[in-house]
Amino acid sequence: MAVYTPVSADDLTAFLAGYDVGAAVSFKGIAEGVENSNFLLETTRGRFILTLYEKRVDAGDLPWFLALMGHLAAKGLPVPGPVADARGQVLQVLNGRPACLIEFLPGVSVTEATPEAARAVGAALSQMHRALADFTAPRPNTLGPAAWPPLAARCNGRLGEIDAGLPDAVARGLAAAADWPAGLPQSTIHADLFPDNVLMLDGRVTGLIDFYFACTDARAYDVAITHAAWCFSADGRQFFPERAAGLMAGYLAEVGLTAAERAALPRLAAGAALRFTLTRAFDWLNTPADALVTRKDPMAFARRLTWYLDATPEMMGG
Repeated sequence: MAVYTPVSADDLTAFLAGYDVGAAVSFKGIAEGVENSNFLLETTRGRFILTLYEKRVDAGDLPWFLALMGHLAAKGLPVPGPVADARGQVLQVLNGRPACLIEFLPGVSVTEATPEAARAVGAALSQMHRALADFTAPRPNTLGPAAWPPLAARCNGRLGEIDAGLPDAVARGLAAAADWPAGLPQSTIHADLFPDNVLMLDGRVTGLIDFYFACTDARAYDVAITHAAWCFSADGRQFFPERAAGLMAGYLAEVGLTAAERAALPRLAAGAALRFTLTRAFDWLNTPADALVTRKDPMAFARRLTWYLDATPEMMGG
C-alpha cells in the first residue's frame, strides 16, 4: 500500500476538529498512487480524500496545485475541489506533512480502454483546456525537454541493465528532442492524464484527478501525453488506432488544433514517451527491492517511444 505517513484515529480526530464535515465513520489507506499518502474518509456528512504530500511533491507548489483544482471545480469540471476548514484554509499540516482534504468523486479507473472511453477522455481534456483559458498563473514544467539529458545521465550508464535495447532508444529520443517544437499555443496542462487518473461511470468521465505534475506548457503536449497513455497496450507492444481516433475525435470536437500542432504531435508524443521512460528507468535503478512502491517497467514507454519516432501526423488518429 502506498501510504508512507500513517494517520492514527487520534490524529484524524484532531485534524477534523477544524472542519465542518462531521465525524469520521470509516478511514482507510488507498493503494493507488506513488507520490503521496492517500486515505478514503467517510464522515457523517460525506466522503472525502485526505492527502498527505510526501517529499517528492514540493510544498511550495501546493498552493498553485490546489488553486488549479479549485478553479476547475468552480468551472463545473469533474475535478475534486479542496475543502476549506472553518478558517477558510485548504492547506494544513498533519504528522509533519502538508495535507489537504479533497472532495470525493465517484467512478472507477478503466484497466482496458475502449475507443468510446478514449473519445470521452479526449473531450474531457479539451474541456479542461478551455476552462483553463483564464487560469494564467504560470508553473514551469520541471520535467520538460531540458530535464531529460540530465535525467538520462543520472542513470549512470546502467540503462542496459534494464534492457539491451534501452540505451539506443533513449539516445534516439534525446536526439529527436533536441529539435523540440517551438511557438505552439500554451496552456496550463495536466501532464499526467493516464487511465488511473481518470474516473468513469457508464462511459462518462466523472473525475479528473492527480494534478501534481500540472504545469504551463504546449497544450498539444498534453494531448500527446494522453495519446501515449491511452492508445497502447499496457506493455507498449501494441498500438490501437481505433483508440487514437476516438481520443482525437473527442478532443477536436471541443477544441481545434492548429496545423503546427498537428504536425508536431508525433515529436511531442515521442518526447512524452521519453519522459516516462526516463523517470521509470531512474526509479527502476534506484528503488530498493523492499520499497512500498511497485516499480513500473520503463520498456512499456520505450516501445512507445520507438513507435512515435517513426510515426507521421496521419498515424496519430486525428
